[in-house]
Amino acid sequence: MTEIRPAPVEAQDFLHFVNQAQSPFHATEQAVIRLRKAGFEEIKEKENWNGILKRNGKYYFTRNKSAVIAFAVGGKYKPGNGFSAIGAHTDSPCLKVKPVSKKEKAGYLQVGVQLYGGGLWHTWFDRDLSVAGRVVVETADGKLESRLARIDRPILRIPTLAIHLDRTVGEGFKFNNETHLTPIISTVTKSLTGEPSKPMKPDTEINGDIPLSDKHHPILMHLLSKELDVPVDKIMDFELCLYDTQPSAIGGAYNEFIFSGRLDNLMMSYCSIEALIRSLKSADSLANDSNIRLVSLFDNEEVGSNTAHGADSNLLPSTFERLSLATYDGDANANVATAYLEALPKSYLISADMAHAVHPNYAEKHDDGHRPHMHKGVVVKINANQRYATTAPTTVILREVAKKYSVPLQEFVVRNDSPCGSTIGPMLSAKLGLRTVDVGNAQLSMHSCREVCGSEDVALAIKLFEGFFEDFPSVDARLTID
Repeated sequence: MTEIRPAPVEAQDFLHFVNQAQSPFHATEQAVIRLRKAGFEEIKEKENWNGILKRNGKYYFTRNKSAVIAFAVGGKYKPGNGFSAIGAHTDSPCLKVKPVSKKEKAGYLQVGVQLYGGGLWHTWFDRDLSVAGRVVVETADGKLESRLARIDRPILRIPTLAIHLDRTVGEGFKFNNETHLTPIISTVTKSLTGEPSKPMKPDTEINGDIPLSDKHHPILMHLLSKELDVPVDKIMDFELCLYDTQPSAIGGAYNEFIFSGRLDNLMMSYCSIEALIRSLKSADSLANDSNIRLVSLFDNEEVGSNTAHGADSNLLPSTFERLSLATYDGDANANVATAYLEALPKSYLISADMAHAVHPNYAEKHDDGHRPHMHKGVVVKINANQRYATTAPTTVILREVAKKYSVPLQEFVVRNDSPCGSTIGPMLSAKLGLRTVDVGNAQLSMHSCREVCGSEDVALAIKLFEGFFEDFPSVDARLTID
């Protein structure tokens, strides 16, 4: 019998990351915590970077506190040299609290929610839910401050209808996203404090400059107030995601699985940041690098990326441009006019987003020759219609790195009779003229409230990405296309 061993340390460390990252804001904060611990220095987009940046330096900045870019400048970097870059995203499909969430029906207090992204919404029923996100508060001195908030216990639930009241449910679970996907937070009876309850205002009257407390149930405001240690009337506004309070966990008879929400795409976000940090442990590695190593974690990929902090914004292009035109160690930039344009064709992007493992109960949904499995390597995603940005040359570069570091690769192509999803890869490749490869770890139940991936695959992705940071310039020097 095969020996049952603990899950790899990388998988266990990922649990610590994802269990503290219930919203894009929390995911960004968790990435920042790791970067700071590794010696990365915070800089600001609104500042002039000349005079700050140094070769062998490590830096990061955030945008909207839901996206983060981290980079390390090679010791042999010169303006006009390339970028060794990995891109992933911090957001996942979820339910978000509406601007006016106060609802009451049949003796229950309910919280109105919006659907964010393309979730498998039926998986959110009968879950122990809570909220996490960003809250803007007014401080004692009148300043406005953005703070993270997370209620660490179940306060919400979307109950299913008993089968006794709907015998057709056995033929298919059908529900209305607006009327049936509304969580309960309390009963009206329990919410009463001895004082007469204030009549609910119709939604049409709840708008404009009225107190936030009139838009949301007092108990929700009270819980946020207690969490943030501020008076209710000092809570100015918020962006809250619902999340499943069941912690992510190692599972399977041989500890071979990770059961978790938000694997798409916090798994790749974690692996990217961890690989960048690990690639810098040897001082000689960065000192001998002629490129800038960079990780960009974007927000809003699940809804198209067309936001100020998404991949379709100027976030990565402006960063590349600023780094190409900046001065380092006080040196004068001798190639200001063309450095940025020279850098782009020398650069390479790994678009890291989770991939579809073959499903044992629906194996026919995969093409016969392209059935990724857990524990069998990182998946390279290819699509003739350019829903993925992978090309033959970009695949070859990745294969050469994978070969050196003994990381197995798999290939995924969607069936011709099935639609194909996409990633940040094609939009960034087109926007920047950037060589790009789309990859990810194999998982099941993508976009479910609770997803599944392989525990051994975490280390494989980190190893591949770390090898990419260290060896891309030397591999690229062997390749001639144009």
